[in-house]
Amino acid sequence: MNTRTAKKILAVLAIGVMLLAGAVSAGAKEPWMFHDIVDADFVIAHMTVPMPDNVMIIDARPYKPKYFKGHIPGAVNIPYTEFDKKTDLLPKDKNALLIFYCGGLECKLSHKSAKKAEALGYKNVKVFAKGFPEWMAQPGAYASVSAEYVAAQIAENKTLLVDARPQKPKYDKGHIPTAISIPDSQFDELSGKLPRLLETPIIFYCGGLDCRLSHKSAAKALVMGYKDVSVFAMGYPEWKKQFGAAADTVAVKAGEVEGSIDLDRFKTILNDNPESIMLVDTRDPDEFAKGHFNTAVNIPVENLENKIPELPADKPVVFVCSTGARSGEAYYMVKDVRPALEDVFYVEAQISFKTDGTYTIKAPK
Repeated sequence: MNTRTAKKILAVLAIGVMLLAGAVSAGAKEPWMFHDIVDADFVIAHMTVPMPDNVMIIDARPYKPKYFKGHIPGAVNIPYTEFDKKTDLLPKDKNALLIFYCGGLECKLSHKSAKKAEALGYKNVKVFAKGFPEWMAQPGAYASVSAEYVAAQIAENKTLLVDARPQKPKYDKGHIPTAISIPDSQFDELSGKLPRLLETPIIFYCGGLDCRLSHKSAAKALVMGYKDVSVFAMGYPEWKKQFGAAADTVAVKAGEVEGSIDLDRFKTILNDNPESIMLVDTRDPDEFAKGHFNTAVNIPVENLENKIPELPADKPVVFVCSTGARSGEAYYMVKDVRPALEDVFYVEAQISFKTDGTYTIKAPK
């Protein structure tokens, strides 16, 4: 072997050693890092609206200035510095999947919180180490914002606020000040109400954490090319809780909402004679599959119009969803398409369904 050949071999070996050392270094974990790290795909795979009872995404950053102006949709805020005070927000089931995140690879908060959760006995704890910056880098991703952030944007006139609920009965009955009505079911025909400038910030909202309409509309706006899209996922119920009803809402007649069925009467029918009504669940099929009233048939509100002629005239028809938004839209759709059908109602309530057939019904606040 001549000297030149030997030098080439040594150079190649040196480069190989350097690459190997770099790979080892890149894969190594710092002592403060949690032992179970997941990526954005893992987070996406476990996200639904509403979030399941056995999965919780947890933002370990402080509420201000971080969480309130942008977080992963569905994430609960338990700042690391307040972890010990807010353990009651964690699921009771110690086998539930907990996914902690914070501000990226240099942020220790999610790792520290995950270790605390594991010390409390939680057995399925993960850390999305790349955190919120990586989330926002995903194609089609958007942030969720808080009521306080929405209020600040309204005050500064910086954002277009869009109510994705049906105009009747929801938007007309009450909405966040300055919001325009673009129901998700009419998004394509009303999208011309959106601003021409694609850089305009837009916040969509609907009926709360169980409502998908704002998320669907946000996704459509992103496909149209809008670059600054977010969702106020807690929606109008949270706005009313914090700031009260908007001054420009339409008054509701004492004790009754147009088209709604009396809740006590509805509960009695469910218990005593559920077959006496046709109960139509207007939610999406995957929501229906996770829990529904035993006698309900599933007709998503997007598919209802063509089926309205098939609705029975010999028994009352009652529409239901999880918040009263889609069921209310179904009621008004029937009134427009088939006005002769008189015994039509919808359930104006917050309803949570379980896979075992149980449910809770709460009157709207």
